[in-house]
This record gives sequence, C-alpha cells and structure tokens, in this order.
Amino acid sequence: MPETAYTRASSYLLLDVAGQACALPREAVREVLPLPDLFQPPTGGSWLAGFLNLGGNPVPVIDLARLFGLRAGRSDPGLYAHLVVVADGGRALLVDRASDLVSVTPDAVRAVEPGQTLNGCVEAEITVRGRLVHALSLARILTEEENGRVEALARAARSRLADLPAA
Repeated sequence: MPETAYTRASSYLLLDVAGQACALPREAVREVLPLPDLFQPPTGGSWLAGFLNLGGNPVPVIDLARLFGLRAGRSDPGLYAHLVVVADGGRALLVDRASDLVSVTPDAVRAVEPGQTLNGCVEAEITVRGRLVHALSLARILTEEENGRVEALARAARSRLADLPAA
C-alpha cells in the first residue's frame, strides 16, 4: 500500500455525515466547534452552508452531507452538528456530529483507489470497533473548479468585511 497521510496517521476524528461513518486524520483538524450562526451569501451553492467569522476572517463552511448528496434541500443538520475547522484554518466542514478521537493500528487501514469514489474523496477505509469508516481526503473533497469558486466567494467576503469600519 503506498504511504499516504492515512497510512501514517494513527489517530482519527470520527464524523457522522448524515448517517455515514467518516473520519479525518487528527493532524488534518485544527478544532471542532459547535454550529454557530453562519453568514450565508445569496451566491452560495446548496452545499456551501455559509461563512464562519473566525477572528474577522470569513471561513467557508462546506456541508458534507449536501455535497455528498446524503441530505436533500436545506434541511437542518441537527442539534448536535459540529464544524470541523481544517488544520490550515482555510475551510470548515459541517458534519452532523464529530463523535470521537480514536487510535487505529496500520493493519486496520485499507487504501481506496482514487477512481472508486467521486474525485477520490475517500482515500482509505479504516476499521473502528468492527465498523468500516470512510477516511476522507481533504485535498479531494472538492474538485479543482469547486475549490476555485469557493475561494472566489471567500475573497469577496473578506473584501466586504475589510470595507466595514472597525467595531
């Protein structure tokens, strides 16, 4: 198996995405926050939940359930929803719940071929407590075009904030 962040990682943050068990390597996560009110620009996509104002910086929030087609329309992710801010602080992922941080042995990790999932967004499958969990690739959750559009919206949001007088 080729070495990736997933085969090197030993700790994973377990996520519930509309009933699907997913995970991110611990080093890919900066922090986990309860779901706050988000700024929702009218130009956002159905899976762009809005922007989190994190210390004056608008951080785009990607609703993984909508992106993956697991939750239709604008339904609420639920009372226990979390935002997972990625390590570089440039994005946050909306999940139904960030449930646990677990240690996984290398023999519990199986690589997934990039062509088996949309854009290769699932990089590995890990076995946790007898359950198969999809280990997500942060670099491949969005396509290159989607990344560009989200970044353009983030630049526009930063520009709008910069135009406001300091509080």
